[in-house]
Amino acid sequence: MNYRHAFHAGNHADCLKHALLLLLVSALRRKPAPFAVLDTHAGRGIYDLSADEAARTGEAARGALRLADVVDGPLAPFVAALRAQGFPARYPGSPALIRAALRPGDRLACCELHPEDHAALRGLFAREAEVAVHRRDAWEAIRALTPFPEKRGLVLIDPPFEQEEEFARLVAAIAEVNRRFRAGIVAAWYPVKHRAPVRDFHDALRATGVRDIVAAELWLREPTDPRRLNGSGLLVVNPPFGFVPAAEALLSALLPLLGTEPGAGLSLTQVTPE
Repeated sequence: MNYRHAFHAGNHADCLKHALLLLLVSALRRKPAPFAVLDTHAGRGIYDLSADEAARTGEAARGALRLADVVDGPLAPFVAALRAQGFPARYPGSPALIRAALRPGDRLACCELHPEDHAALRGLFAREAEVAVHRRDAWEAIRALTPFPEKRGLVLIDPPFEQEEEFARLVAAIAEVNRRFRAGIVAAWYPVKHRAPVRDFHDALRATGVRDIVAAELWLREPTDPRRLNGSGLLVVNPPFGFVPAAEALLSALLPLLGTEPGAGLSLTQVTPE
């Protein structure tokens, strides 16, 4: 609960995560039936990039602000969605981006445990009937709020990875959602510091028996230093049709803008088969 995303808003991990997230939400919009989204670690929703927290780390300057001039190509829809929320002065978190993509009849449930960020998120959506904001533990909410009555939707799991057992908790949560809501899409963010924890994470997922898992990763430098966030990944269960080629195009467009150090790269891995 000590984690504050205001220090990291708009960093390279947000660019990867949110660009791919919008691909998934766009895929859900292809069918007319309503859908729901659960954002388990929602944050405050909107972040001021001129605030002291963002200025102190400079992560947005090395991340989303490098995308500010993009007007065409695979990244254009993502950057347009950012601009619609006040970018580059502000950076919208996942709840704001998801809410902007909902249609009448779709809905969003957000969970945020930090009291100040929860209050800010409630204020942001105070008049939004389609959005429910919960102050509750993310892992408990996964059990309580799935499956969705709509029978369609997405669970976004974005833990802060402040605790050593976070990968294990993420594996358990993915298996839980898949058991309760087999047709649902699950998107889970994870850090890439060095390769061993990620390799163990993927192996643990294979052991659960959950099928059709894809991992999209982007790293800024060779992931060999466990003290640095060298990159990140988004794991997707039940990726919609066309997601893999679209994700590859996005990552290929992000890489030259964000990965400026030796050893930068990307990967798309089928962790488990369909």
